[in-house]
Amino acid sequence: MTIKELPQSERPYEKLELYGEKSLSNAELLAIIIKTGTKEYTSVDIARKILKLNEMYDETSLSFLRDLSIEEITKIKGMGRVKAIQLKAICELANRMNKPSNYKKTQIKEPNDIVKILMNEMQYEKREIAKIVLLDNKNNILKIKDIAIGGNNFVNIGMKDILSEAVKINAPKIILVHNHPSGSSRPSLQDIDVTRKLEISANMLGIKLIDHIVIGKGEYTSIKTIEKWKTKLEGK
Repeated sequence: MTIKELPQSERPYEKLELYGEKSLSNAELLAIIIKTGTKEYTSVDIARKILKLNEMYDETSLSFLRDLSIEEITKIKGMGRVKAIQLKAICELANRMNKPSNYKKTQIKEPNDIVKILMNEMQYEKREIAKIVLLDNKNNILKIKDIAIGGNNFVNIGMKDILSEAVKINAPKIILVHNHPSGSSRPSLQDIDVTRKLEISANMLGIKLIDHIVIGKGEYTSIKTIEKWKTKLEGK
């Protein structure tokens, strides 16, 4: 059966017009992007095959799509190079839509304030990325900048790179943020060591390190908060 042979109310395009985009399943939304099927499969059938590429298949999650390569997509019959590129472009647009567009002058009062800005952008990254958040004296955001991109379980964070960004715009306070592609936000010993070394180096320049936040999938850890509790428990 082709899409045209389906009842009008069940065709993705018509269904969206009649009932709105929220009424469509993930497969139906993908089918609209795919546009056409083959002699054997409708665009909805092809969309379902794409969804099954997710090893941890979850009907509600499409985050795995951004990680599919063009080569993986084109292995599915009915998905040629052009359709694969269109799908990748849609995924990147969605990713960019999640990036904050108006964060400047946002005041950071607690770790969750910066997490709300960066979580969507960073939690699904397959490589570790480090960002520096530059603040004024009232903890208002002046700038957020990528300072390092690493592999799937490491990133080399240079003290000079971080502090030079703060010096450039005379930012008196900074927050370091990086992600863990594993999904766990538990800081490594290296993460804690970097935090301590950065705090010392920043203090020498009159810059205050407010926090170092590790972002996982749907979770985060404030290293400075951990350090404060540890100090209290040790009675220091």
